[in-house]
Amino acid sequence: MARDYDDIPGTYVFDGRRSRQGYRLNMFCMSLNDAANRARFAADESAYIDDFGVTVEQKQAVIDRDYLRLLHLGGNMYYTFKIAIHDKKSMQFVGGQMSGISEDEFRQMMLDGGRPIDGNRRVGER
Repeated sequence: MARDYDDIPGTYVFDGRRSRQGYRLNMFCMSLNDAANRARFAADESAYIDDFGVTVEQKQAVIDRDYLRLLHLGGNMYYTFKIAIHDKKSMQFVGGQMSGISEDEFRQMMLDGGRPIDGNRRVGER
């Protein structure tokens, strides 16, 4: 079923449908709150992820550290960011990766007031 916010470029609203889609992925991410789980993940990422029954696409997105794809596949940003924290990466790094720019470029964009509105409105408003 189409939602009125589906036509906002680059926006993945974490609604009920994405919550259901990403439940196992998000439970994997939340498990990284525990030091013992982080150690198991560091020792064998693939095997640890398999314990959660995520989809093949979700697993590959974790392994690739493709944060934008994780959101598309039902990940919640607050949960998926735990992977970046595990890797000692900043929110600006993740934002840059998701935007196709460097961490420093993303940081400067935010200091300059954020992303420009042009090209980022609803598809129907262009």
